[in-house]
Amino acid sequence: MNPVICFGQQPCGFFPRRFLQAKIVTARRLQSEIGGEIVFFCHDSDHDPRETQTILRHRTTGEPNALNFSFVNKVQRKFTPQYLKLIPDGWQANTARQLPAYVSPAAVGHFKAETAKNVADFCLGMYARLGLLEGVRVVRSSDPAVRQAACEITDYFVDVPHQGETVRARWLDGCLNLHEGGDCYPPVPPCEIAKEKISPPRDSRLLWMQSVIRCTHYVCGAGEKAYLNTAETPEIQFVARDSIDRSDEAWPGE
Repeated sequence: MNPVICFGQQPCGFFPRRFLQAKIVTARRLQSEIGGEIVFFCHDSDHDPRETQTILRHRTTGEPNALNFSFVNKVQRKFTPQYLKLIPDGWQANTARQLPAYVSPAAVGHFKAETAKNVADFCLGMYARLGLLEGVRVVRSSDPAVRQAACEITDYFVDVPHQGETVRARWLDGCLNLHEGGDCYPPVPPCEIAKEKISPPRDSRLLWMQSVIRCTHYVCGAGEKAYLNTAETPEIQFVARDSIDRSDEAWPGE
């Protein structure tokens, strides 16, 4: 069996966070040693807008600045999955005017050239423009074919209609709920739950992913080690990603 080297991550900024770049570097080094293919399990079903915060440092002062996408309305910002969060008119041009103070002219050019209209596609397009996805197969948790092929799970989110948008609701205690924060879980009206609308939460994501990708090696970050139930997938060899400083900051290319 040829090695399948996988790493997983939500889209994590329009310039990716440094920990994602470190995972890719680690996966490529491992591939150079053992061969096989590299697979990026992109969890673009995630809905948390904080995941795409992009922290850049001023090229002169070194001061950090946190940028993020704008969203067309509050429901999309809080609850719509990343693959359906639409980018409003004007956000790209406004952000592009700020970027020369933080990134190279080449990186600004990549940003201006990207044409995707939703958050997940925009992030993936930027990662490709930066050369990070060359030779990497991307598997997306939003893909209906992936969802249909995945194993059954009892703990999950469902993409459902709500207030004119699609939101990611948690199946909890026999009901669909949104998470407003803290212990606040307002319900959404019941609806038919089709398998192609289901995506996993954190604790069942590894098993769900593995049922589709069947990787032999998984490059994991420091945070992932704390919650991955590696006993569920004894066939996987887990590899720690390379250590990197300022891991939550953005990597805008060399």
